[in-house]
Amino acid sequence: MTFSQSRSGPSRIVALDYEIAQEQASALGRLGRALEAALATLSDYEVQDAGHALWCFMVQRECCGLRDPRPVIRDYRIPQEVQNRMGVFSSDRPRST
Repeated sequence: MTFSQSRSGPSRIVALDYEIAQEQASALGRLGRALEAALATLSDYEVQDAGHALWCFMVQRECCGLRDPRPVIRDYRIPQEVQNRMGVFSSDRPRST
């Protein structure tokens, strides 16, 4: 094995870690925008949609190692009724992200 071959393994891992971090950030950004949109159009009917968007965003954050929900609740100004609907699924609503 040459010197250049031994260095290619770790550099591939670094590149893969970088791409994973980019995808995590991208997914978190998409879900954050979906949460903002759901909150902007909030009405009684859309509380369920906002609760679902909040749940998706929180799950993605936890996958990224961000476990404290308080900054999200504070920064996005999540109303209590949306917090109460987070993760509650209705049988008449398709479960898609």
